[in-house]
Amino acid sequence: MIVYIAKRMIAIIPILFVATLVTFALVHISPVDPAEAYLTAAHIYPTPEVLEQKRKEFGLDRPLHVQYLDTLKRMVQLDFGTSYLTNKPVWDEVKSKLPATLELAVWSILFSALVSIPLGVASAVYRNSWIDWLSRGISYFGASIPQFWLGYLLIFFFSVKLDLLPVEGRGDWQNVILPTLTLSVVLIAVYTRMLRTSVLEQLQESYVEYAKARGLRERSITLKHVLKIAIAPLITGMGMSMGKLLTGTIIVEQVFSWPGFGRYFVEAIFNRDIPVIQCYIFFAACLFVICNLVVDLIQTAIDPRILVKGRSNP
Repeated sequence: MIVYIAKRMIAIIPILFVATLVTFALVHISPVDPAEAYLTAAHIYPTPEVLEQKRKEFGLDRPLHVQYLDTLKRMVQLDFGTSYLTNKPVWDEVKSKLPATLELAVWSILFSALVSIPLGVASAVYRNSWIDWLSRGISYFGASIPQFWLGYLLIFFFSVKLDLLPVEGRGDWQNVILPTLTLSVVLIAVYTRMLRTSVLEQLQESYVEYAKARGLRERSITLKHVLKIAIAPLITGMGMSMGKLLTGTIIVEQVFSWPGFGRYFVEAIFNRDIPVIQCYIFFAACLFVICNLVVDLIQTAIDPRILVKGRSNP
C-alpha cells in the first residue's frame, strides 16, 4: 500500500510540470500586456515609461525561459509571488479563500450523497415503480436546468417572496443553504442515475441468485453485497466532483456573492493577474490528483482486489 501511494504521489510531478508549462505558454502568448492590464485596473494611464517600469517590476522584461524556471523554483516552495492587483502574497489570499470553497464543497457532496444513494438504490430495486419514475424525473430536471437560473429561482422564492433565507454572502448556516441546493441538484441527478444503473447491473449477476437460494433476505443482499460493489462508480464520481468543487464553483459563487476560490480566479483572469492564474492551475492540478488518489484508496479499502489487479498489470 505504501509503495502504491508513493508511486501515485510521484506521478504528480510530470502532471504539474505539464500544467504549469501550458499555463505559462498560454498566458504569455496572449496579446494583452499584464502590465497594461494592471495599470488599467488601477486607473493609471499606461504611458510607455510607466509600462516599462511595471514590466521591470513584475519581471516581465526577462527572457521567457528565465521567467519559467524562476516560476517553477518558487512554486516548489509554495511561493507564488505577489498579486499584481492587490499587491499581497498570492498564497496568503488563496488560503483566505479556501475555507469558504471547502465549506460549500463539503456540504454539497454530503447532501447529494444523502439524497442520491437511497434514491438510486430504491429506483433500481423497485424498477418501473412510482419511486423509479420520481427518480428519473429528478434526474432529468437536475441535468437539464442551468445552475445560474436555478440559483436565481431559489433566491426569488426563498429570499424575495418568502423572506426565509439570506440572498448573498457568507455568514451563518443559513447562508449555505441556497448555494448548497443549487450545486446539489445537478450532483443528485448524476449520482442517482449512476447508482441506479450500477445497482441494476449487479442485480443481474449470478451471486445475487446464489444468495437468494441460500435464503438471504433481499434487503440484506442489496445493502451488504450489491451496494458494496455498485457504489464504486459513485465514489469515483464523487471524487471528481470534489476536485471540481474545491477549485471553485464559479457560477454559483458569482450568483450568491460567495467569497470563494473560483470567484477570486475569475477576477484574476479579467485583470491578467499572472501569479494568481499560475497558482490556481498548480493548485487545481494537485487537487484533482489527490482526490483521485483518495478515491482509489477508498475503493481499495472496500474491495482489496483492486490493489491486487493494479500490481499484476504492467
